[in-house]
Amino acid sequence: MSTELGDFLRARRARLRPADVGLPALGTRRVPGLRREEVAMLAGVSVDYLTRLEQGRERSPSPAVLNALARALDLDHDAAAHLFRVAGLAPSTAHDEPAEVDPSLTELLEAWPTTPALVVDPRLDVRAANTMARALFSDFEHVDNLVRMTFLDPAGRRFFVDWERTAHACVANLRLALGARTTGADVRTLVTELHGASATFRRLWDQQDVRGKTQEAKRFHHGDVGEITLAYQAFDVRGAVGLQLITYAPVGAADADALRLLGTLAVTPR
Repeated sequence: MSTELGDFLRARRARLRPADVGLPALGTRRVPGLRREEVAMLAGVSVDYLTRLEQGRERSPSPAVLNALARALDLDHDAAAHLFRVAGLAPSTAHDEPAEVDPSLTELLEAWPTTPALVVDPRLDVRAANTMARALFSDFEHVDNLVRMTFLDPAGRRFFVDWERTAHACVANLRLALGARTTGADVRTLVTELHGASATFRRLWDQQDVRGKTQEAKRFHHGDVGEITLAYQAFDVRGAVGLQLITYAPVGAADADALRLLGTLAVTPR
């Protein structure tokens, strides 16, 4: 009997090598990753108990057990929080729909004439974008959802220079949204759509990675200005549950020049 908790534990166990957790790699391994015995030893639980968790025959682990499993599986903050949610030990925001974007926030975005900025909700729908952000993503037919843009729009593989990395991050963000909003039909609908449309999405989804947006430098190839590297920062919007503000800034002098050219093109009639 499979459960979301069991699927997550098995997938994360399969991703670790003994060396990742300070264990010797002894003997031939029939399957990738750590053995159940190794995870059980690291977490201080019995192999039988871990087996029952993974098979869905045990559904009520204690917080102490989950903390021990998170340490044994080397989970970061987002993944550990997801582990607690799928085990039913974290508050659910399933009935909290993301707030509307306040008009004052939209005005603030437009007041940044050289900074691409947008607001996204948990499933990465673009809820607001300023002129510079629309110019940055102008290679796409629709600037509506970052996951669809990455996987379904043909421009995605050209625009994101490290497409695989971007795709992986999108999927990890979407799983975090699904875990936090366990009955969110909108999130599940998007997952179903992408699962049926993309083999790569299916492969990445099965890895059970969970991660929210924070900060990172990303390389883009824009049809008008060529390659440009921008560092993004993600901020929670206070007073608007689930919304994040994302801003982009140039990394080097050449990127700043390309961004200025993009700004000029954005306000120049075609």
